[in-house]
Amino acid sequence: MYNPDLHIATLNDKGKLEVELVVERGRGYVPAVQNRASGAEIGRIPVDSIYSPVLKVTYKVDATRVEQRTDFDKLILDVETKSSINPRDALASAGKTLVELFGLARELNVEAEGIEIGPSPAEADHIASFALPIDDLDLTVRSYNCLKREGVHTVGELVSRTESDLLDIRNFGQKSIDEVKVKLHQLGLSLKDSPASFDPSQVAGYDVATGTWSTEAAYDDQDYAETEQL
Repeated sequence: MYNPDLHIATLNDKGKLEVELVVERGRGYVPAVQNRASGAEIGRIPVDSIYSPVLKVTYKVDATRVEQRTDFDKLILDVETKSSINPRDALASAGKTLVELFGLARELNVEAEGIEIGPSPAEADHIASFALPIDDLDLTVRSYNCLKREGVHTVGELVSRTESDLLDIRNFGQKSIDEVKVKLHQLGLSLKDSPASFDPSQVAGYDVATGTWSTEAAYDDQDYAETEQL
């Protein structure tokens, strides 16, 4: 008996008590109702089973310092156990059980393995494109000058505009908008209100075979009248 002071029965001088104990291995805590076997003999008394060798655990978190840094925490555990296991082994066993339980949660979605936190490669490309200066779009002089004069210096600033916004710019007509839409399409981008169904092959001056923009076909001589460099 683990507790020799536990009161079992009171007998007189003529009394006699014979007890047969059933000792089993287990884990954690099992109430008496679950220890009551069906069809058990009369007189069998099920009791609560406490299998845990750990009697008491307390913890404390203190601030600690590592070299010049003082924003670390120190965990102090006070573990009291029965003689069947020492506190260090009990803590190691609990850690192993915890890892196994987290492993079950991890297996709920095997596809999550290798997942990377952050933007996808496509999103990263778009983010990088937003920072490009409009100089890299290789626009015609007229379109380039109009945008610069309006204060549009990067691709990110350009895609935040609608076609209506661009049409409000002096000397910026539909041909210039078509050119901008084609250039953005090559980067996988579009103007703020451009439909997803935009087809650059329907725009005059766009070479489907090479995927390039032909300024000669898109503009006539009048379109090149403005050649001011900013």
